[in-house]
Amino acid sequence: MDSLEPTQPLNNSFWNDTGKTGITSWIFSTDHKRIGLLYFYVTFGFFLTGVLLGLLLRIELMAPGRTIMGPQTYNALFTVHGVVMIFLFIIPGIPGAFGNLVMPIQVGARDVAFPRLNLLSWWLYIIGALIVLTSLFSGGGAPDTGWTFYVPFSSRTGTNVSLAVFGVFIVGFSSILTGVNFVTTIHRLRAEGMSWGRLPLFTWSLYATAWVQILATPILAITLVLIMAERLLGTGLFDPSRGGDPVMYQHLFWIYSHPAVYIMILPAMGIISDIIPVFSRKPIFGYKMIAFSSIAIAAAGSLVWGHHMFTSGMSDTAVMVFSFLTFIVAIPSAIKVFNWISTLYKGSISLEAPMLFALSFILLFSIGGLSGLILGAAATDVHVHDTHFVVGHFHYVMFGGTGFAIFAAMHYWLPKFYGRRYAEKPAVVAWALMFTGFNVLYFTMQVLGMKGMPRRYYDYLPEFANLNLVATIGSWILAAGLVIMVVNLFRGLWWGVPFEGNPWGGASLEWTVPTPPPTENFIEEPVVTHGPYDFSNTERS
Repeated sequence: MDSLEPTQPLNNSFWNDTGKTGITSWIFSTDHKRIGLLYFYVTFGFFLTGVLLGLLLRIELMAPGRTIMGPQTYNALFTVHGVVMIFLFIIPGIPGAFGNLVMPIQVGARDVAFPRLNLLSWWLYIIGALIVLTSLFSGGGAPDTGWTFYVPFSSRTGTNVSLAVFGVFIVGFSSILTGVNFVTTIHRLRAEGMSWGRLPLFTWSLYATAWVQILATPILAITLVLIMAERLLGTGLFDPSRGGDPVMYQHLFWIYSHPAVYIMILPAMGIISDIIPVFSRKPIFGYKMIAFSSIAIAAAGSLVWGHHMFTSGMSDTAVMVFSFLTFIVAIPSAIKVFNWISTLYKGSISLEAPMLFALSFILLFSIGGLSGLILGAAATDVHVHDTHFVVGHFHYVMFGGTGFAIFAAMHYWLPKFYGRRYAEKPAVVAWALMFTGFNVLYFTMQVLGMKGMPRRYYDYLPEFANLNLVATIGSWILAAGLVIMVVNLFRGLWWGVPFEGNPWGGASLEWTVPTPPPTENFIEEPVVTHGPYDFSNTERS
């Protein structure tokens, strides 16, 4: 089958299994590729919204005193920024978009196991997102509690917390359904010859993530229901004035939210594990250990939630246990970093845009991980807890990690589904600006935290003014790079040079199908005879 025109993925007849036309042929489609693109468009739109909110926050912090907004608006904006980025972008971003686009093809399936359930999960995500957005403009206005919704403040504030947490509750069900679908697809729909030892590492990472989605997300759902009960029924479960225990809320929230960190980062690690061998022209070093480490991270990461609570008054024994477990979970992450670098060793490295973002991931994630050890050790955590150091660390892991991995995936896989590609030089310029701006912004934040500047404060002492100005300038550099990347990428996907054959030289199944892939992915049932990183019979075309 010849390469198709880039407009065909958006044409009413391409991947159209509904018999409908226009937008309805998309929002009622059960084709995993259309659902993946729907997730991508919406989640990336929320990402750009979150970036805009973050820029407004940085402008406010550019100088001491009021700059562009008052304290109530500031509290609402950083809450909305966190909720949008965490629940509407990072958690659903890779599984929903690239998991749906790529994983069924990687395992040799014609679709996911439950196509209608897949469509339902997207609809639940959209409904939940709309409810969250409605909460910003109704009732008492945008919630101002922070994205963690800590009680007793979230049970007492006059802002519209109940509707916001109900929206997140609905989004959680979308995550659970996606996890169920992916686990079943990987278990039951693998092609002939696709053994567990031949699964691409991106698929392995989605498999580990799916189990976390299934097992951990219901805890969040229960916790959010309890917040609504606290506000609407006055149950007093968490409110100390009614005999409740706010620390219990923290336990319940972090029992989900720390595993959620791995819902965010594990698929990103899978993306990097797929890209680095292709652009190094070498098989991945330590395939089995990388696959095993994904499962180990998912398991151990579910046991370390208490390191968020070292200052809450827990016992010394609990502090010691959680600190020990936190250092244990660093081991499988370190295995991945070691194996990625070993794959690069003596490889024929091609520094194109996907590889540049992937290499950035390794450095930025490593900085975030090492700074996380400072937070995982109770003695140092006491000093930097609730400072800008935590904000810097979190963004190094989530934005420098998951964000840059998503950018790598966008440059690596999207041309396959559009049939055209972006211009390389602007992509490299965008990467350079983003990498520079990112470090100027978030490393400066970590320094501010070390100096004692608290997070979530609308104003600060004059001694922090110079570094805050530097951080704000870094945010502008980062935003400039993002604008160039978005314009270049989407302009290329619609009007760029044709993306034909196998230009990257990938060896996994998605590179063996036509560009863009046909409706049911494969013209003939695939038979897998080699691993996804065996480049002996694969050349760049």
